[in-house]
Order: sequence, then structure tokens, then C-alpha cells
Amino acid sequence: MRVTTPEYRSESRGSPVRKKIFIVVSTFLCVFARAAELTTAPDTIEARAQGCSPCHGPHGEGGKDPYFPRIAGKPAGYLFNQLQNFRDGKRSYPPMNYLLAYLHDDYLREFANYFAAQTIVEQATTTAVTTSGSASGNLVTHGDATRGIPACVLCHGPRLTGIQPGIPGLAGLNARYIAAQLVSWQVGTRHAAIPDCMHSVASRLTAADIDQVSEWLAAQPPPASVEPAAAGTWKTPIACGSEP
Repeated sequence: MRVTTPEYRSESRGSPVRKKIFIVVSTFLCVFARAAELTTAPDTIEARAQGCSPCHGPHGEGGKDPYFPRIAGKPAGYLFNQLQNFRDGKRSYPPMNYLLAYLHDDYLREFANYFAAQTIVEQATTTAVTTSGSASGNLVTHGDATRGIPACVLCHGPRLTGIQPGIPGLAGLNARYIAAQLVSWQVGTRHAAIPDCMHSVASRLTAADIDQVSEWLAAQPPPASVEPAAAGTWKTPIACGSEP
């Protein structure tokens, strides 16, 4: 009696069909692995900093949302302090708190130094706002001695670009962001070690003052260079504690 071999047995391990499948699958895996290799970002600070660009812009020049400020050109010491504060929960904004939660100080210092070295020449108009024209710069440039309010320029520098190592620049920031920070200092959600000068100053501002100062600052075109003044070259009128 003749035994017929089942059809499926005709495809032995060395059959042409199996070889073709093996070649196709192997080729696909090689192409996939190569593509993954080519798309892997290099381990550089420039590549890592791209994680900040969706909010703060490709070079830290400020995002389209007014509450995402310019960080390019701000003093490295200031940026490092803020990164630490967000990481440690001393300054509250959940996306930043989560993003930085497990990053080491050395890593944060790299980011701070990188963005401090960036310029904002190419984005001078991205964060400015149009004001009504009624905003006064008197408090910014002269202060109000009768209420114990020093001029902003006395602490943030004559060009409002900040002072090394820890006083930030105000040039090129959005009005709503500036106003939000002044209110945060006023109510204590942002605070510094005693003497907390920003809390003291902000507490003396009225809502109208905050609007005026914020609109005037935002309406000023940032200077071509936002490099902060060197430490010791500009004496501030009041002593301030560092942010915790």
C-alpha cells in the first residue's frame, strides 16, 4: 500500500520558501536596527536641551505661550537655582517638577550654563506684547521713594539684563509672565531666604502698579545683547536673600 506524504511535509527546514521568509525577516530587522541607530540623538547638551524647546523655544528664546519665559541669556546661577527649586518642589509648576524630579545637580548645571550662553537676537519680537500706550515706566526707571519701592533698574541692571550670578534679566519677557511672577512674590508662592527683598517690594505694589510695570517692560525691545552685568559692577540698593 502506498503511503502519501502530507502536503505540509514537503516544506522541509531547508526549503526555498522558508529560506525566503528568513531572508525577508532578517533584512527587515537589519533595516529597523539601522534606522533606530540613525535616529538616536547624540548624547550632547545640545541634544538634551531639545527637551526644553517645546515650551521655551529652540534656543530658550521664549515660547509662544506667554507663561513660558525666555531663559536664554539669563545668569547661569539664577537658572541653576530655579532648576533646583523646581526639582525640589520649592517652586511649583507640575510639568517642570516632574521633568526635573530625578536629575542630578551636575546635570542641572549643564542646562543652566548652556542656556545662559544662548542669545535672543533672532527672536526679538516673539515675546513682546502690544500695550495701550498708557503704561508708565516710572516705577521701572525711578521707583517710588514715598512707598519704599526701588527702581527695577537698580537691582536688575541699567539695561534690565540682570546681574551675575543670580539676578535675572527682565528684557524680552511677556507682560502676563512678569505680572504672574510679581503676584507670586507678593502672595509668597515664590520666596527667598531672609531678607526676601522681592516679597517686600512686590507687597508694596498695587494691582495697577503690577499692570503698568508688566506692560511697560514687555513693550521694550530687548537689547541686541542680553548678557547680564558682571558681579560686583553694579551695586544694588537693598540686600536680598537667595531663593531657597
